[in-house]
Amino acid sequence: MSTASYVQQNGHDLSTLLSTLALIAASAIVLYIISIFKTAFFGPLSHFPGPRLRAISKLPGIYTSVKGREAITRVALHDRYGPMVRVNPNELSYSGGAEAWAAIYGSRKQDDRPHKDPMFYVVGVNGVPDLSSADFSTHTRQRKILSLSFSDKSLRDFEPIIRSWAVKMVKKLSNKHGTSIDMMTYLNCTTFDIMGDLTFNEDLKMLENEELSHWVKTIFGGFKAGTFWRGIRQLSTFSDWTVRKLLFGSKKVRLMHPVDVRAWSKADESSVGSETTATALSGMTYLLHLPKNKTSLESLKEDVRGSFTGIQDMTFENLARLKCLQAVIQESLRIYPPIRKTFDQNGGSTTSDTGTIILMQWSRFQSVLRIVLGRFDLLPNMTLFNLLITHVQSLAYHEMRFLLASLVLNFDIELLRPTEDWLDQETHILWEKKPLMCVLRRAEALD
Repeated sequence: MSTASYVQQNGHDLSTLLSTLALIAASAIVLYIISIFKTAFFGPLSHFPGPRLRAISKLPGIYTSVKGREAITRVALHDRYGPMVRVNPNELSYSGGAEAWAAIYGSRKQDDRPHKDPMFYVVGVNGVPDLSSADFSTHTRQRKILSLSFSDKSLRDFEPIIRSWAVKMVKKLSNKHGTSIDMMTYLNCTTFDIMGDLTFNEDLKMLENEELSHWVKTIFGGFKAGTFWRGIRQLSTFSDWTVRKLLFGSKKVRLMHPVDVRAWSKADESSVGSETTATALSGMTYLLHLPKNKTSLESLKEDVRGSFTGIQDMTFENLARLKCLQAVIQESLRIYPPIRKTFDQNGGSTTSDTGTIILMQWSRFQSVLRIVLGRFDLLPNMTLFNLLITHVQSLAYHEMRFLLASLVLNFDIELLRPTEDWLDQETHILWEKKPLMCVLRRAEALD
């Protein structure tokens, strides 16, 4: 065979191969587009209201999540489309209150429950599910073991420790009389030190140093990075596999960033509950001192200052009996929940087996920013927070009551920028809070 004939034949074969590959690629693209429109307009979630673009593509949801604006966007979507909104091709967002909580997260037969979304509940690098990522049977077993540490008797044993930290916080803040401080930082330092004391019998020295430790700041940064990588994983099956196997599962990547395991473990364990408690207290401080809530603040001051002469008089039991204090906490959690949404669930009898279910508690309760102390007495069916309470959250409630009552008893607080919308925050699983600048003055009755 001549050279010319060989080149001509191989050129024809190459052309045929390229044409075949182009046809396969075009067919794959057409099939992909068909599957997108089939899911969007004929899939199991097609009858739910929501933006057409979000029914077709995950990109709008991924973009707003990575930018930290998904919480704000969800409120607008629920305002426009109602309590059930389709926010992604296979994802529903609910803001239906107690009924939705019972349907999605209530006690049911194990086979009938929605299962945890593996895209959200990431298993650690050791491959062993923890309390949050474990399946329901494993979670029940683990929680039963841990619940012994949060029995009523154990909680009473924690009382002197929390009281001592309330005293330390007040002493530290008393040195800042009349000066501008970031209350959010002091509340974060206090709650992290409390959890460190309860968990390891030693604090993390954050309140003493008046700043968060390096490891805690790293954990906060990890939440933001986690939102980004979760967005990448949601793009496609390939991107999900790449991130999980080549990044999260890579020993080489982990060895590139060696850590002090003991310090990291202490900071990581202390972060459970500490950050959300501090977030809730920061929100309460901000909301109470808005001009529109002056009446509620005065009622709380009268209630607390009329009941105690000092922190030494406070106990879990008598703080829990203060109706005004409890109402302020409940109202603040309604307006500004420490976590904007519940954890993602897949399937179950409430939707199709392919849908992800999210309950947006901020969308449900954020509509009215005024603290109304009688709201929960007037609305007995508002059982959201009763559904939320667990053994650990009972401890968080005790901690919030102690710290908030200590602040109200000892200080008159003034917001430096009361007209600024402090609640306008980005969210990356947790709220990315701005500094809460205040001036504290000793309460006149105590001077």
